[in-house]
Amino acid sequence: MKVSELLGERYKDRTSEIESQNLMTRGGYIKQVGNGIYSLLPPAKRIENKIEAILRQEMDRIGGQEVLFPVAMPAALWQSSGRWESVGKELLRFKDRSGADMLLGMTHEEAAVHMAMNIAGTYQKYPFMIYQIQTKFRDEPRARGGLIRVREFTMKDAYSFHTSQKDLERYYKRCYRAYERIYARVGIPEVVAVASDSGMMGGKVSHEFMLLTDIGEDTIVLCPECGYRANMEAADCIVHNDNGEEAAPLEKVATYDNKTIEDVCKFLQSSEKKSCKAVVYQRNEDDSYVLVFVRGDLEVNETKLRNHIKAEVHPAVEIDHVGLVAGAIGPVGLHKGITVVYDRSLEGTRNLVCGANEEGYHYTGLNMDRDVPDAEYADVAKATVGGVCPKCGKHSLIVKNGIEVGNIFQLGRRYTEAMGMTYDDEKGNRVNPIMGCYGIGVGRLIASVCEERHDQYGPIWPITIAPWQIEICALRAEQAHVREAAESLYAALAEQGYEVLYDDRAVSAGFMFSDADLLGSPVRVIISPKTLDRGVIEIATRDKSIKEDVAVENAQQRIKEIVAALYAAINDKVPESL
Repeated sequence: MKVSELLGERYKDRTSEIESQNLMTRGGYIKQVGNGIYSLLPPAKRIENKIEAILRQEMDRIGGQEVLFPVAMPAALWQSSGRWESVGKELLRFKDRSGADMLLGMTHEEAAVHMAMNIAGTYQKYPFMIYQIQTKFRDEPRARGGLIRVREFTMKDAYSFHTSQKDLERYYKRCYRAYERIYARVGIPEVVAVASDSGMMGGKVSHEFMLLTDIGEDTIVLCPECGYRANMEAADCIVHNDNGEEAAPLEKVATYDNKTIEDVCKFLQSSEKKSCKAVVYQRNEDDSYVLVFVRGDLEVNETKLRNHIKAEVHPAVEIDHVGLVAGAIGPVGLHKGITVVYDRSLEGTRNLVCGANEEGYHYTGLNMDRDVPDAEYADVAKATVGGVCPKCGKHSLIVKNGIEVGNIFQLGRRYTEAMGMTYDDEKGNRVNPIMGCYGIGVGRLIASVCEERHDQYGPIWPITIAPWQIEICALRAEQAHVREAAESLYAALAEQGYEVLYDDRAVSAGFMFSDADLLGSPVRVIISPKTLDRGVIEIATRDKSIKEDVAVENAQQRIKEIVAALYAAINDKVPESL
């Protein structure tokens, strides 16, 4: 490909604070069509094609069979699983011309079950895995970061079917390893797997694959001591309370206009760790109230709360009419008829400050065992920096941000039972198969690689997914000997199967190199009157690890060696398949 013929322009001006979005917009990779909707220009499409090829190779390696599900589906499919009603506005629903309810697929569990239930009626057909690479649409309310969080996206999703939990777990490990291979092959072996919340997907075991980066929207809890990793939504919150002090009596004290836990504790000269905080929510379905009590220095983890009460919630707006006193809510003498959840950080605590359910008053000396003897406890708090690791028990937790670049779930029988998919087992009994599902967003993966592999000038694409492996920069191409040398090398490399971008434009060296930085080819070849006068060609790598002059007659061989070395460096980090 000649740069003079390449569709798209490159720009100097910054377009976003998120570097991957900035560089991919400036470099002519993406063009925004609407909120969270992008067109891919040739460089990005070439990267997408390469990533998809790697995905297909790794899915085929673990026995996957590629299929294709529809983007538009009838509502009946999702009604049979119950998700037509349970999924919120992110599912785009519409009516076709006959008035039938339809939807655009944001995930394809229902379609996978629908396909498999007609072709896998006996245990002899199991296990098997089907996968697709398909366009999806999620009406995401918080589109941001270019391809990092979008509404329309391309995704590889796979669905496995099994006759036993043991078989699912065995295959789950194989897919887990396949994902590690994928991330290493695309050039980001730093991706880590973390335990996660299954959310609307269902199932009890799930992992997210995270690229740790400051611009990530997910919060990851890590233990550097033992390697524990979990998404904040799923991380256990364990606290050790000091209960050695003698229990004090429960006493009501005036706290006047102090209402926040910070102000009350400061007024009473008490630590927030020695307080009981109230947070009020309402169920989305009927606006009924849910009251959560948690230790004062902790925050409620809303995902854990939703899972515990099995309902979607939102922060309460008005509470006066249900007998709750804003800024003074406590567990003693509480108004009846409200769902109350006690976080386990309060279990066994004593001598706490809490609301007295009376304007301007709080209690001191709260003893949960004595004063709230019927309390039942659940883990609904967020893990904290320095908190207790659930795995090794040390006060060692740290918190980092990350971009989710893939996820895998053990779904169990949620969908097969709901949709009536069965097979005949060895004894002739009708049994629901067990499922797993495995997803990777292609566009988000492109942006994540760019986020991890760039400098101030542009992307540094790994050789395995770079839009072009080699770029030839012909300085002063209007001079016949420069043009002849550049075109000869371009033709020879292309003939040998290399992907070469040839900048044949009559522009300044600075302009040409700036564009080359934005296009990010791993190997750059510079041909100019000065180099040719010395009988050499300059060869450099985009990551600046190599920069050398090579005799013209040896240039092809040296380029091949560098390309091979770049591939080897990536392949050395790819783990073996299971």
